[in-house]
Parts: sequence; C-alpha cells; structure tokens
Amino acid sequence: MTQLILSDIDTPLLGIAAWSGTGKTTLLEALLPALRMRGLNVAVIKHAHHDFDVDIPGKDSHRLRKAGAAPMLVASGKRFALMMETPGQEEPCLPTLLDQVLKLSPDLVLIEGFKQWPLPKLELYREAVGKSLRAFEDPWVRAVATTDEVALPSDVERLNLDDHAALLDWLVAWPSRWHAMAQGPRHE
Repeated sequence: MTQLILSDIDTPLLGIAAWSGTGKTTLLEALLPALRMRGLNVAVIKHAHHDFDVDIPGKDSHRLRKAGAAPMLVASGKRFALMMETPGQEEPCLPTLLDQVLKLSPDLVLIEGFKQWPLPKLELYREAVGKSLRAFEDPWVRAVATTDEVALPSDVERLNLDDHAALLDWLVAWPSRWHAMAQGPRHE
C-alpha cells in the first residue's frame, strides 16, 4: 500500500464507510446537489469490488483502449472520461487516484469503499444490515450516522442518518476541520 500523507494534502478528504445495503449511494445522491448549492465542488472516488467497464464495446475509444492506449481519454463538450488498464493490480491505489482528482481543484473529496485506508471517515450504520459497527475497530472513524440506539466510542460524533439537513451541515463544516482531522487517528 502506497503511503498516504494526509498532512500534505490541503484538499479535505472524507471516507464514507458503510456495509453494502446501508444506503451510501442513496444518501450521496441526496446530499451532493445540496452540497453544490452550498457552493462546494465535491469530487467522489468510489471503489468498485468487481470488474467494470465505462466504455461501450465496439466504440472507437473501447477498441483503442483494448488495442493498448494507456491511458485512453475520451472527451466531448459535455464530459470526459480517462480510462486506464491496471493489469496485475489487486486493488486501486488511492494516492494515485487522488492525484488525478486533486488536479481538478475540488473543495472536498468523498472517498467511498476504501475502508482499510488511514483517512478520516464518516461511518453510515444500520443495525438491520446485520454487520458490525466499524467505529470500535477503526480509529479513523470520526462520526457515525445511524438511526439505531447503538453504543459508540466516546470520541466519535453521533449523527442522525435520516436527518439530511444535519448531515449536510456536518459535511459543509468538514473543510474547516480538515487540518485537525488529518493529523492522525482518534486514539493518538
């Protein structure tokens, strides 16, 4: 795992950690437009646990990528996509992905699915999913958003997962807390 030195990164990062079925995507779909309306340009890096392709087989960009273009950038007046084959790489390298995103000067980067990486996280938790709360084992969890009455570590904030206005306020305030949160995990 390549080292991620948070104190060297000026752009606020926040991991969104949750088990599948908790509602991460639904929550982010609701909050991202509201964050934009509050003036924040938010980038999202999402880890996919499966083989995926954003390109259409048979299209020029797909054919050129399969022929060996590395990277392959396809662009129009409305969007661009940078595709890069990563043969032999078991997991994506978060620092490499961050380098790509930080060049675009976002105000905040939400990182979803990189649970093992040492970075501040907001954990979303629903007891009904039947999985364990990670906040006790991951000292990087700074807050837990839940609707369940579960015990939390004393130094972890509790947020209401269904109170989108409060979650929005918490996320909008995150950039002002970034430098303190980037100094290390809770238990140091």
